[in-house]
Formats: sequence, structure tokens, C-alpha cells
Amino acid sequence: MSTVTLADIQAAAVRLDGLAVRTPLIESPALNAELGARILLKPETLQRAGAFKFRGAMNRIAQLDDGARARGVVACSSGNHAQGVALAARMVGAPAVIVMPADAPAMKVANTRAYGAEVIHYDRYSEDREAITNAIAQDRGMTIVWPFDDLDIIAGQGTVGIEMVEQARALGVELTSVLAPVGGGGLIAGVSTAVKALSPRTSILGVEPADFDDTRRSLESGAREKIDPVSRSICDALQSPSPGAITFPINQRNLDGVATVTDAQVAEAIRYAYTTLKLVVEPGGVVGLAALLSGVIDVEDVTVGVVLSGGNIDPGLFASILAGEL
Repeated sequence: MSTVTLADIQAAAVRLDGLAVRTPLIESPALNAELGARILLKPETLQRAGAFKFRGAMNRIAQLDDGARARGVVACSSGNHAQGVALAARMVGAPAVIVMPADAPAMKVANTRAYGAEVIHYDRYSEDREAITNAIAQDRGMTIVWPFDDLDIIAGQGTVGIEMVEQARALGVELTSVLAPVGGGGLIAGVSTAVKALSPRTSILGVEPADFDDTRRSLESGAREKIDPVSRSICDALQSPSPGAITFPINQRNLDGVATVTDAQVAEAIRYAYTTLKLVVEPGGVVGLAALLSGVIDVEDVTVGVVLSGGNIDPGLFASILAGEL
């Protein structure tokens, strides 16, 4: 099966220049002191549409020919990929249809519609989103923009990794390790490919919700494991049913481990990000920070890059978390 190379990611970086935000690499003296390490945060919360997903979506959609653009694109997503695809499609003048779970955060649904996309809901626990997406593509002649299992999507997400290595070196440091959230695996597949090529000694660690640990279990078994359909988590962005057919082999090669965090640990990290770092981060986007603050990953005396992958948190959920109700 084809894979993604550093050259693919570098080409995506050129394609995205002036379109995607080159988000900063920032640090907090308070966080460094608390953990006894140097923590460099990559806030993709500041990316267009509020999450890293815009990078992959734009890299994929920007390469469509005129005919494909006119027919439009269709995607399935719980929210961040939905918004990224909707915005990227609007920027190139293409219609967009997004298949979203009925229980997707209201803000993410509203934002997707605000970017001009048509939203079609489905039940994530009883319906097959890929079958629905394929049917729409066939009926309307649209191009499918998959959320993670696509080489152009992975390459676009990998630009996060290029930036992290370059920005760390501009600060005069080499990253000991990089932490990134894992859902379907597209972000960490791209980031790990870029980082391993540019900084081979840097370790790559994924972080998943405790009840959505399909990548951790898949790495242990050597086969793509599935999530129990009854599993629930506040990390709506990380609820893919299994690792991708394309992303999993990449992550098998590149990842040095996968940690898991509970919803309680995620909620505490959201509160810390807001009160101490002055950042608004959504549950799925904060799992790397949660792993550090909870001690799930020990980083004393090293330099760690952490991807904060998105900031699209539902206001009601955010208020409940800040109030200590979760």
C-alpha cells in the first residue's frame, strides 16, 4: 500500500502556504516548573476553523480539477474535519455535504453550516457513516474527502510536524518526544512521518481516551482492533471505530507508544489550560496535556512537543467542566 513521505508533506506545506495558519510553538514557565521539563505546545486551536483538520482538508481539496470542484465534495465527521472541509470547499468555490453524527456538538454543527455546507445527520451507534458517505458521492458525483484514511489528508496534517521541528530548532532545542492525539490516526501518522525524517531521535507518543484505545490495542495485537460500540467519552473528536487501513501501518512503523487518559483527566487538563495557560482546548485536543499533568507520561528533565489539536468545545460542556461538574 502507498504511504506518505517527507517529500509529500513538504509539497503539502508549499500548497498550504498562505492558506493555513503557521501556528506558534509556545511554552509556559508555570507548566515547565510543574512538570520539571520543557514543554512546547503547538496550539492548533488557532488554526483556521479551530483545528488541525483544515490542513489536510485544504491539501486534498486544493488538488481537485475544475470538474470535481464544480460537483463538490462530501465528508463524514463528528465536527473538526467537517468544519475544515466546509471551509476549504468554500475557499475554492466547491459545494460541500457533511455527514455528521446526530449527537455532534451543536457548535461544530453550526460552524459547519456557517461555512456553507449541507449537513446530513446519522446515528453513530446504529448507522454506517462510510456507507452513507459513499451513497451520497455516487448519487451526486461528489469527491469523498475522508477524515484520515487518505494520503493527501495525512500529508496535510504532517505539516504540523515540520513546523514543530523547525520552530523548536529556532528556539535552540531538539525535541526529545512529541505527543499527539490519536483518533483515526491521520494526524499522528503525518506528524510522525515528518518528525522521524527530520529528527530521527525524537520519540513519537500517541494519546487516546481510555475507552477508545483502539490504536494502543492494535499496536499490541498487530491487527486493527475495533472499539466497543457502547463506549462513550467526552472526547468527541477521537471516537473513530478503528485505526485506518492506511494510517495504521504508518503508525506501526513510527509510534514509540500510546498512552490513554480518562475523561476526568481530560477535564482537569481543560481546566488547567484555561486557568493557567489561558487557552481554550476541546477534550480531544487536550489529551496530550492530560497525559502529562496526570503523570501517565513521565517527562522530567526532557523537552516535549505537545499538539493541542483543536479548540472547538461546546460552550455548555466547557462551562460544566470549568465548574468542576465533570
